[in-house]
Amino acid sequence: MSGSPSGPDFRKALEQHAAYCRALQACGVAVSVMGADDSYPDGTFVEDTFVIAERVAIATRPGAKTRMGEVESVAEAVRRFRPRLERIEAPGTVDGGDICQVDEHFLIGVSARTNEAGAAQLAAILARHQYTSSTIDIRIHPSLLHLKSGIAYLGERHFLVAPGFPPTDVLAPCDMIEVDAGEIYAANAVRVNDEVLIAAGFPALASRLDKLKYRLRALDMSEFAKMDGGLSCLSLRF
Repeated sequence: MSGSPSGPDFRKALEQHAAYCRALQACGVAVSVMGADDSYPDGTFVEDTFVIAERVAIATRPGAKTRMGEVESVAEAVRRFRPRLERIEAPGTVDGGDICQVDEHFLIGVSARTNEAGAAQLAAILARHQYTSSTIDIRIHPSLLHLKSGIAYLGERHFLVAPGFPPTDVLAPCDMIEVDAGEIYAANAVRVNDEVLIAAGFPALASRLDKLKYRLRALDMSEFAKMDGGLSCLSLRF
């Protein structure tokens, strides 16, 4: 995802975040909203701090040093639902935005934020909880900050992918829906129960998904796009 030379409009970002929460609720999800922490301006991108699956919750170690302090405050909220936590330790780094769960398998993106040591630790933790995993090196792709900047799992072995997404054998038998080059930001989408949340303003993708009979809910993400953030970044879903 690419940022913008102009900063986000704070009031508009709050409105968009509130609309995002309402959309999750409309999809049948109970939403818990954490309070703001002015010490961590990137804290709204809460997905990077944890990897959560049915059998395990893993506190990450974000690749940007300015974000490492976010993990503990999020851990307090996560413990209300998952009292026992696993952790990524130094020298490993993992951003949750580099992790895509595909049913019982996890795709782990090696990126500028998630290093090989962190990916190996995460794979080992997941294996202890009976999940499989594989890694995808996205550092060769010029436009992807995180793995999920370029891929979204829509369920039933169907994926959205950005143009030039690195090929991997584990996805070879799957149905890959490639977004247009001018709509790469829209590759970050979120399947929530029977609906797919997509960023508004990308008509080509919306039309294709509509023809494929997906139930779509388009949300304005303009202010978060300016901060390299997408739909999946704004929540931990479990």
